[in-house]
Amino acid sequence: MRIALGIEYDGSAFYGWQRQREVNSVQQELEIALASVANQPVELSCAGRTDAGVHATGQVVHFDTSAVRDSKAWIMGTNTRLPDAIAVRWAQPVADDFHARFSATARRYRYIIYNHKYRPAILRAGLSHYHQTLDIELMQQAAPLLLGEQDFSSFRAMQCQSKTPFRNIHHLTIERRGDFIVLDIKANAFLHHMVRNITGSLLEVGMKNRPPEWIGEVLAAKDRSLAAATAKPGGLYLVDVDYPAQFGLPKVAPGPLFLPD
Repeated sequence: MRIALGIEYDGSAFYGWQRQREVNSVQQELEIALASVANQPVELSCAGRTDAGVHATGQVVHFDTSAVRDSKAWIMGTNTRLPDAIAVRWAQPVADDFHARFSATARRYRYIIYNHKYRPAILRAGLSHYHQTLDIELMQQAAPLLLGEQDFSSFRAMQCQSKTPFRNIHHLTIERRGDFIVLDIKANAFLHHMVRNITGSLLEVGMKNRPPEWIGEVLAAKDRSLAAATAKPGGLYLVDVDYPAQFGLPKVAPGPLFLPD
């Protein structure tokens, strides 16, 4: 039997999603908790491998098991065995051809900036603080240059293992809510550090260090050294993953917190 789960986590407590030998990871904690519920080893596959310090409200995982449990057991039983920073949001059986990563048609991230001259205390681990004045109208002018299927070599990490630098960005919006700025981006898939590298360069535009058209020039150059520094991890959330309707996975509010769909 194949089971899919919707997962949320505060990534500040972990060294990323992927299981590692000497440091704690989200995958490790989940596999230990699920193995206890299933009374057998569990190995997870996920929709998106988030980096250290990155959060998720809409991570999707799957695993195979011979254990027969109802959804309540997979959710509540697992949650009682997990650290407070990780929670299962939903669980359901899926077809054997479902794969959390390879069946996904799109991923959506939100990057939350606290734009104030003083650092925050509340929610500090879930925000990225930038004290500089940010002109989001300039950032909004630059954003359309990144839409569509393009070569994002300028925004991929040096250690990225993807075979192709081409990705298709479906939408990229930037809005201000008081002292908070929300960057919302959706694509068929993302390169390693792609969202944070794009955000870092858009921040340069927002600070008026670069004009909006600079984003297009950096993209066309296909040279990572020309883009800005990678933005901090703390404000980044994997909020949603799209799958074909045939799998019948539930849709939940992406968040984080009170942010609308």
